[in-house]
Amino acid sequence: MEYLNNLLEYIVEVGILLFEFVGVGFIIITCIVSLYKCIVRKPDTRIYLAKGFAMGLEFKLGSEILRTVVVREWKEIAIVAGIIALRAALTFLIHWEIKQEESLADKVIQKKK
Repeated sequence: MEYLNNLLEYIVEVGILLFEFVGVGFIIITCIVSLYKCIVRKPDTRIYLAKGFAMGLEFKLGSEILRTVVVREWKEIAIVAGIIALRAALTFLIHWEIKQEESLADKVIQKKK
């Protein structure tokens, strides 16, 4: 039984590292591409940046949810729950901003017609 517990912890730790790596990778690549888009003054830069941040945060949120599998103490559970709440709130705000930017872009397109 101890072997299975150790195997589960190992698998979870690898999954957490993988999700964290992918999330950070999304954010870094999004920032680089957005910097280029900003320099060449593309109008969709803010929406692209917000969507990239949202995707990166989703992966990082997934890693925190996965982290709850191996948490042993109530203090650790409280810390992980706080991190999950903060990342979920950030994701919600970013999605709200994306909707606002897309709505504004649609209004600009309608005015041009």
